[in-house]
Amino acid sequence: METTKPEEWNNSNPEIPVFKVDPIMVLVFGFLTCGLYLIYWNIKVAEVFNTVAKREVISQPIAIFAGCCMPINIYFYYLAGKEALPKVYEQTGELQKDQSTLLILLGFFFPIAAAMIVQGDINRLYK
Repeated sequence: METTKPEEWNNSNPEIPVFKVDPIMVLVFGFLTCGLYLIYWNIKVAEVFNTVAKREVISQPIAIFAGCCMPINIYFYYLAGKEALPKVYEQTGELQKDQSTLLILLGFFFPIAAAMIVQGDINRLYK
């Protein structure tokens, strides 16, 4: 008996990559690695956002450079709050809210706090 496997490249609803991290651990890892963890975190979050939005919201170079360059970091959080998080809220069935201003301000003054907020919202995808 032969079973057919669905074609994965033609899947219109791709599976969301699992990146569930406790927001406190984002803070701890960010401090312990002097911010290097945030580069990895940005890449994984951009991957989740792009999958949820079904388009490229945050490109890989922006995700990489956002971990080490302040103006790009602010742009990363702007895209996350304006373009990607509404799609996450839509997927989880939560109330739509615009957090772009909050994330921009926190991204400028305390980027790890903005990362913790975004990670908390992403974790709701996996409940």
